[in-house]
Amino acid sequence: MLKKVLIANRGEIAVRIVRACAEMGIRSVAIYTEPDRYALHVKRADEAYSLGEDPLSGYLDPLRIVNLALETGCDAIHPGYGFLSENAEFARLCEQKGITFVGPKSSVIHKMGDKTQARDSMRAAGVPITPGSEGNLANLEEALALASEIGYPIMIKATSGGGGRGIRRCDSAQELTQQYPRVISEATKAFGSAEVFMEKCIVNPRHIEVQILADSQGNVVHLYERDCSIQRRNQKLIEIAPSPQLTPEQRNYIGGLAVKAAEAVGYENAGTVEFLLSGNQVYFMEMNTRVQVEHTITEQITGVDIVREQLRIASGLPLSYRQEDISYRGFALQFRINAEDPKNDFLPSFGRISHYYAPGGPGVRVDTAIYTGYEIPPFYDSMCLKLVVWALTWEEVVARGQRALDDMRLHGIKTTANYYKQILQHEDFRNASFNTSFVPEHPELLNYSDKKHPSEIALALAAAIAAHAGW
Repeated sequence: MLKKVLIANRGEIAVRIVRACAEMGIRSVAIYTEPDRYALHVKRADEAYSLGEDPLSGYLDPLRIVNLALETGCDAIHPGYGFLSENAEFARLCEQKGITFVGPKSSVIHKMGDKTQARDSMRAAGVPITPGSEGNLANLEEALALASEIGYPIMIKATSGGGGRGIRRCDSAQELTQQYPRVISEATKAFGSAEVFMEKCIVNPRHIEVQILADSQGNVVHLYERDCSIQRRNQKLIEIAPSPQLTPEQRNYIGGLAVKAAEAVGYENAGTVEFLLSGNQVYFMEMNTRVQVEHTITEQITGVDIVREQLRIASGLPLSYRQEDISYRGFALQFRINAEDPKNDFLPSFGRISHYYAPGGPGVRVDTAIYTGYEIPPFYDSMCLKLVVWALTWEEVVARGQRALDDMRLHGIKTTANYYKQILQHEDFRNASFNTSFVPEHPELLNYSDKKHPSEIALALAAAIAAHAGW
């Protein structure tokens, strides 16, 4: 079993990993840059070490992080998600230095991180993929010819892309001519590679992803699916497990495809296989070679501690479960409560949290690293917390989500919480009839009231009185 793990991340996922380590008797080591000096993951870990003043460079320096792990006696590094979590060179450096990387092998990260290689692997394994280019596009002329062949609309995507960046939909040759150089420019700046490929655009699909776990003994299981169709500009907002839109036959089929995909590339540790579902047709989209932001809802419906399993697998132990041991119960929703102003084109709203009260009650879980008085720095992702609710039925989980969002108090910044309340009230969402077009097709949901809650008014008055009295 691992003895000491350096967590190469920050925020709520770092806190989540610290908690798993504590339960397993593993010492945890946090890293931080100056803006995170007073962050919760720094306070909760057994040890914490500064990476300097620059907000980002420390978190993105593989050699420095690996050397720090060696200096502090760590036998493993958990990368969380984001930052270096899907960086094949980081994983390879860990392998070279004798540090266990809590994730798949570097060769697998490289293969599945390269979207064209991933498509080739899935094609060879018999996993259905969308029509598109067999490799990277050489130039605009090739792109125009292929688009004419497979038919518009099409998607131009960065081969090394992710997080909704380096991707454009084109509905005509004119749009493709305009967008092609833009995607190349964005891909080069964001991912250091100008390589792009083409896929047929599946119009208004459902976005379904399957959580898998695989150990070093060749055992692979799936933990059922999540529905991530409620998204904006390819960024997920609300996630659901399991999908209320799948039949049992579809569920078993997609779960089996995910296992086949993992076995085809020799996958190890936790991962997610993402699909697009159009009618009864399923298409492989990509594989995320890390723990996902939304792993929480899979844990809620299955009872499987995914981060614990990650650490066990990295220790060389077999999976705790066989496929026949895994079942699901009820439904879970996850709301990404972001520091953004939905009414102002979702612009970031960084700043000091003047008051935070976490929702509670039956079936409510909050994963966060914020607290009252915490200053949200402008250098990182805008997510403040992940609010997760669980209930036995779809109707009950929607009602519980509404109640939990009403319970929460987060003052001092703008957040997406009120917007999510509007989504939950929409008939299509309540009837579990939605796809990836839901958000753009319902701009009227942004017309909610900004009327302050009485508790917020009371807090403002208390602060004014305290200031006047010189407290």
